[in-house]
Amino acid sequence: MKLALIGYGAMGKLVASLAGAAGDEIGTIVTSRDASLTADQIASSLRDHDAAIDFSVGSAVLRNIEACALAGVPIVEGATGWHDHEATARSLIAEHDGALVYGANFSVGVNVFYRIVAHAASLLADLDQYHVFMEEEHHARKRDAPSGTALKLKALLAEHIKTEIPIASVRAGHIPGTHRVGFDSPADQIMLTAHRALT
Repeated sequence: MKLALIGYGAMGKLVASLAGAAGDEIGTIVTSRDASLTADQIASSLRDHDAAIDFSVGSAVLRNIEACALAGVPIVEGATGWHDHEATARSLIAEHDGALVYGANFSVGVNVFYRIVAHAASLLADLDQYHVFMEEEHHARKRDAPSGTALKLKALLAEHIKTEIPIASVRAGHIPGTHRVGFDSPADQIMLTAHRALT
């Protein structure tokens, strides 16, 4: 496949490495140096690509989605911090007959963790003595807090737990990413710390 990378930080570089190892070609890389470009200008560099993968920043996502839709290039959206604009993103995709795949986290382990947390919440939903909280840690370069993964976990918990669910976020050092969900009562505490990224 011929891929376009949008965002060339840690995740963009990892995607480039994995794509190269799989025999895919990186045709275009859009970086922060291209922040002043319009969607039309970016679209012109994307037109002959099979797909685009975006791990840029939330403030650039709508422009990137529009550029891909204009170019007729499907986009995999991995950036966080843009979900308040999801309706606009869907509209851009529909308007230009584009294709978009997005998720708070594409890790298989995180997606299993989502299911574990949702199941635990369903089991504890009617036990008023338990109060739910979350903790998440990431490296100092991560810009959004709480992370998209933490917000997705909170949404899954909120389907069963009707009280406020606080999230404590830490940004320090080189932590790849850790998410914990706790259920605390006066008698005991259940802590799910099943997801810790290693890269």
